[in-house]
Amino acid sequence: MTRQIGSDIRALRKARGVTLVALAAGVGRSVGWLSEVERGIAEPSVRDLSAIAEKLGASLGLFFRSASKRPEEQGVILRADDRVPIGSRASGLVEELLSPSLGGSFEMIRSTFAPGSDSGGLRSGRGREDGGVVVSGRLVLTIDGVQFDLGPGDSFQFAGKDYSWRNESDQPAEVHWIIAPPVY
Repeated sequence: MTRQIGSDIRALRKARGVTLVALAAGVGRSVGWLSEVERGIAEPSVRDLSAIAEKLGASLGLFFRSASKRPEEQGVILRADDRVPIGSRASGLVEELLSPSLGGSFEMIRSTFAPGSDSGGLRSGRGREDGGVVVSGRLVLTIDGVQFDLGPGDSFQFAGKDYSWRNESDQPAEVHWIIAPPVY
């Protein structure tokens, strides 16, 4: 295992507002053990990682996206082949974490919005800042009740505001998002 996995667990746990005590209890392990995992001292089994991922609402693959890379790359470089899709085509939104680490002050995400998909209502932006750029396709982004029709090259940035999205076109829309602090 890598120190990066422990760092990612800590960042994800904090982003979800879960305490060490609550997560340890949820996976049936001691607080001391979980603390050692987060600091890269103890190595969790795949079964432990699976339980941690489930409790934090993440996929197991998220923890392995850079585990096999050279030590100097871990947490610094994320190769395109190591990206882990999050979400499903059925939901209309598939995302890939572009950030090599979850431990920084922001994260980068590649979002692909299926034709005709929408967010299913408002999403809370409280406690975070979002920004991004539309790479391809079109996306209607509604921020604090104001609607914006965005196309390739258009960018956006907002903090602490509720938002929703929809793709009204018959083509997928690709958007690269930056979110601070990390939520994955």
